[in-house]
Amino acid sequence: MLAAMLLCLLAACSSTTFVYNRLDSILPWYLDDYVDLNNTQDRQLDEMLAPFLAWHRQQELPRYVALLEQVEADLDGPVSAAEVAGIYAGIEDAWLRLQDKSLDWLLALGASLSDEQVQEFLEELNERQEEYEEEYLERSELEYREDSYESLVDSMQDYLGRLNDAQRERLRAASLELRRSDSIWLQERAAWLQRLDVLMQRQPGWQQRVREAIALRDETVSEQYNATYEHNLEVIFSAIAAVLDSRSEKQDRRLRAELRDLREDLQTLMEQGRASAA
Repeated sequence: MLAAMLLCLLAACSSTTFVYNRLDSILPWYLDDYVDLNNTQDRQLDEMLAPFLAWHRQQELPRYVALLEQVEADLDGPVSAAEVAGIYAGIEDAWLRLQDKSLDWLLALGASLSDEQVQEFLEELNERQEEYEEEYLERSELEYREDSYESLVDSMQDYLGRLNDAQRERLRAASLELRRSDSIWLQERAAWLQRLDVLMQRQPGWQQRVREAIALRDETVSEQYNATYEHNLEVIFSAIAAVLDSRSEKQDRRLRAELRDLREDLQTLMEQGRASAA
């Protein structure tokens, strides 16, 4: 959960360097949404975050810059669904590395939690599951399609600016091609929470079993979930490629400016990291 927040911050914040330099204070605040830490645990978390963030700045940020440069290079010619899929694969690989590295301190922190804190953590996760079920499963088919369409439009407009009618129609068509995924996603999430509940009883060897469960998580989901996920990705990759290929000169300038600004922010963070390590 915290690893995902890091990627969201880097991808979506309007002031990347400002936010990134404050992750050591933001992450504990975010964790407090799930469990209240005592002063000793707060200090322990601070100590564990320092090497984690140093690793991320030194090892991961250069990878992000390279990925952005690849995106910029792809924009110089026709954009294919395969190229969009390649960029997505790079982001997914970054997420998996982040997840794996985050486990080092998340599991260490988990070992310091009291039984009451563990129960608080699990109850919070289950409450959120109930909220998600209420929010997503009560939608009609029309509402699901409209939410999917608006999400696609908002994501593209963040980088391109206002879309024209043809671009909107392409995204509308994509939203109609998507297979509804909220129900099976929530089923898989509920099954994972049940496994996590057992793992967090923290019997001897529990930390390794958590690692193994997370590593094998993709292999334990249903065939229906995998098929739906892969189908929807193909639909979205194709739609993104089509919209990018139809972008106007104004949209192209905005897109490249957004990518350039983010790349420059990341390079600034890397320089700050090198200076602090010197």
